[in-house]
Amino acid sequence: MSTAAPLPPGLRFIERDWLSSNGILFDDGRRTALVDSGYVKHQETTAAVVSHALGGRPLDLLVNTHLHSDHCGGNALLQHRHGCRTLVPAASAAAARDWNDEALTFTATGQRCERFAVHGTYDDGDTLELGGLQWQAISAPGHDPQALILHCASERLLISADALWENGFGVIFPELDGESGFAEQRAILERIATLPVERVLPGHGPMFTDVAGALERARARLAHLSADPARNARHAVKVLLKFLLLEHERLPLAGVARLLADTPLTARANRRYLGTDPQALADWAVAELCRVGAAAVYDGLLLNG
Repeated sequence: MSTAAPLPPGLRFIERDWLSSNGILFDDGRRTALVDSGYVKHQETTAAVVSHALGGRPLDLLVNTHLHSDHCGGNALLQHRHGCRTLVPAASAAAARDWNDEALTFTATGQRCERFAVHGTYDDGDTLELGGLQWQAISAPGHDPQALILHCASERLLISADALWENGFGVIFPELDGESGFAEQRAILERIATLPVERVLPGHGPMFTDVAGALERARARLAHLSADPARNARHAVKVLLKFLLLEHERLPLAGVARLLADTPLTARANRRYLGTDPQALADWAVAELCRVGAAAVYDGLLLNG
């Protein structure tokens, strides 16, 4: 049985589905803040949940752990509704201010995000006050070279974004383009292991207290992927197809091969690591999603499972 203390007053963990990142909402009576805002498809839901939780009071601050579309897709609407200041990782600020779709990965992944304003940045080693608590920003490359996570030593809490989930971590995207990512993911797992943490608030999935168990599972998963980078590439293809299925709910089965070929990141991963005929890759990805119940085929359609 867990002995972890309950979450501090004024801190709310908002668990979402896998299309949108989780959100962490803070309200200490003086200032309100939200860490990560989900995907653009869910922006109205995000705004409604935030407004309800704050009792109609404005959101003062929005903080993004990284700028993948499932973590910042609600930014623009929240800025419009609340006029909130927005902080992003310093390494991502120029791309966001210039709205460089390629650098922000929206083009590469075939995903969407509405343009939003950047009002400030934070970086590794900086301290943010959220909910009346001090949170240290820690660089967490691996899944995203520019990502940051947030640690509150006094409450032994970690906002881990996609660096650590209860059962794994986010796709190691840099490796798909032949850049280093496995070593960085290994390093952030080791860094987390040194932190005083009793409860983790991840970017996806439920919050959890078995930190040692999660780290052990993540290390095993990383060892499996890094032993053969093609495994990471195949995993990425499945994840990106599932993300598109989550967004659209159904896709013409006959168009999946073209969809994967037209998504720059899956096309590059296939060329670099898999060398698979696009139709064969699509057939494999569809079969894998169906095998685990993440999708179903019916009447010429690939349906979200």
